[in-house]
Amino acid sequence: MDLFVVDAFARRPFEGNPAAVVPLAAPADAAWMQRVAAEMKHSETAFLHPAADGAWALRWFTPAVEVDLCGHATLAAAHVLFESGRLAAGDAARFDTRSGRLTVHRTDDGLAMDFPATPPAEAPAPDGLAAVLGIAPVWTGRSRFDVLAVVPTADAVRDLVPDHAAIAALGMRGLIVTARAERDDPYDVVSRFFAPGAGVPEDPVTGSAHCALGPYWAGVLRRDHLVCRQASPRGGTVGVTVRGDRVTLAGSAVTVVQGTLLAGPDAVADLADSTAVPA
Repeated sequence: MDLFVVDAFARRPFEGNPAAVVPLAAPADAAWMQRVAAEMKHSETAFLHPAADGAWALRWFTPAVEVDLCGHATLAAAHVLFESGRLAAGDAARFDTRSGRLTVHRTDDGLAMDFPATPPAEAPAPDGLAAVLGIAPVWTGRSRFDVLAVVPTADAVRDLVPDHAAIAALGMRGLIVTARAERDDPYDVVSRFFAPGAGVPEDPVTGSAHCALGPYWAGVLRRDHLVCRQASPRGGTVGVTVRGDRVTLAGSAVTVVQGTLLAGPDAVADLADSTAVPA
């Protein structure tokens, strides 16, 4: 079966967030998909197959777990559908997922994804968060998935040296650390995202985190459209437009690997047989 590696939220190779994408003809066994994701070692691997009404069923796996929402791997999956000719340029990529129907359109400047907003509600900081960050946050909240910590400066975000074990011990899917960009930056917001408990120590660019970042910063900055920079070592830019209980996440993608996956679902059964203790 076909296998692609796509750099999402990137305009050229080796930037943004790499995701593996595996288009399938039919549903596959979850244990096999998890094995493939662990083999690929990207923060997410996307598996998709045709569903009803021209939509595609889409699932995402980190190297350790299946997740309920992933932006960059959705962008990568849509990119593969358009670039491989599985969808025409004027069509919409419609995905049925654990987070409902997600729609991606091709634009003059890349791809635009319609996602659910997950605005954070103000909440006390988890015990030990300031020690983990090395700085006291000025605001903390929780979204559907993650803890969001606002720190005083963009440099504090960029210079953060995370203790991944300590973050994992805080007991949450992920930690979003964010600040308003400096006046001379071409961005409105900077952030980083850490999810060691889900097998992703630091995610290069995280679409689902911007489902929370967008509503938070739209309220603070009093505008609905934001240019957000995820300041990981690879880095990536996400355009975010807040539309009530939905957000549009915009970005580009580049295919860096196209090949053939040879180890199909039977490989999991073969592995179990090979590790069995002989009678």
